Amino acid sequence: MDFPILKKIPLFYGVKPEEIPSILHCLSGQIRSFSKGEMIFCAGESITSVGIVLEGSVHIEIDDFWGSKNILNHVGSGQLFGEAYACSPSEPLMVNVVSVTPSQILFLDVPKILHTCEKPCSHHQQMIENLLRIMATSNLQLSRRILHTTPKTIRERLLAYLSYQELLIGSPEITIAFNRQQLADYLSVDRSALSKEIGKMQKDGLLEVKKNEFVLKNRE
Repeated sequence: MDFPILKKIPLFYGVKPEEIPSILHCLSGQIRSFSKGEMIFCAGESITSVGIVLEGSVHIEIDDFWGSKNILNHVGSGQLFGEAYACSPSEPLMVNVVSVTPSQILFLDVPKILHTCEKPCSHHQQMIENLLRIMATSNLQLSRRILHTTPKTIRERLLAYLSYQELLIGSPEITIAFNRQQLADYLSVDRSALSKEIGKMQKDGLLEVKKNEFVLKNRE
């Protein structure tokens, strides 16, 4: 493994590079490859490992009683998933974690992060602090999705999502991580209705759109 890559991952912030090999051994680190569309974690199972995306991307999804899919979050390279459930192994997963592209995932045993070794390692306290910070960020991401899906109309939901993306990158020229179906799933709307509304918004001068590239226009 190219250990310097891990230094860019939030869980390893503040950890010395020379400590990383021993950390991976201590936390039972394991790298697995997944193909596009392959299930990583399934709803109903219990987990004790956190996943770190080294390459590719994954979606956190939930299926309702009628089989409709909702995307709760997009997890890209360098980001984590499953940390809250891994900290509460008695709680079964309510979501599926699916590989969106061919991906490589590093799995680490969370109980071994939370419980220090017999010979205390200097990295443990730092990693616990990093894990808490990551979990707080994940909770904020879920809260943002609630804000994006609370508006009643498709137009309002899309503008809420795109406005946040604009704030995040500091530019009205936005490239999103979702294709059209995935965006519809994230916003909890029908795909054809979403495409129709995007067309109307372009005619109204609110947007310029090319595939997954959006430009926010008229603020009035």
